[in-house]
Amino acid sequence: MQDTHTQSAVPAAVPWDAAGHLEVLTFDLGEETFAVEAVLVREILDLLPETRVPGAAPLVRSVVNFRGKIIPIADLRQAFAMEPAEATLDSRIVVIEIALAGEPLQIGIRTDKVHEVATLDQAASEEPPVVGMRWRRRFVRTLVRRTTGVVVLPDLHAIFADLIGDDTVAAAA
Repeated sequence: MQDTHTQSAVPAAVPWDAAGHLEVLTFDLGEETFAVEAVLVREILDLLPETRVPGAAPLVRSVVNFRGKIIPIADLRQAFAMEPAEATLDSRIVVIEIALAGEPLQIGIRTDKVHEVATLDQAASEEPPVVGMRWRRRFVRTLVRRTTGVVVLPDLHAIFADLIGDDTVAAAA
């Protein structure tokens, strides 16, 4: 059975609950605030020594050894064409688990700063605009307005599809 997301021509649907809410973990990359669904988060780690993988894609070019498990580290700055940044005392790795090509996979996302678990409101969300985005539209599931600014909910399946050779997602966007 194929993942229904891989057959979609639009970003994955946001799994709002019946009340129109979504619990997320928010984090910063540069000046932008991103969020991943809280149910995907397995660990929040201090930075660990990374081992570069020769020939790996820039998006996931290193791994860490955490509790005897090798976890690939993703730099979403690559997906969003953001300038590289040095690690700071606030930098963390958010380990998430997502299904890619039907297989569960743990991936660490390097962040500049992890904030909090927050509840986003569907009424404050909008699809990414067709024009005016500096990022690939297919990499953004939704934008959510908050009093502190806009939170970007990335489409991790679309971002990682190219890495695993999932042409159905990559071609759909």
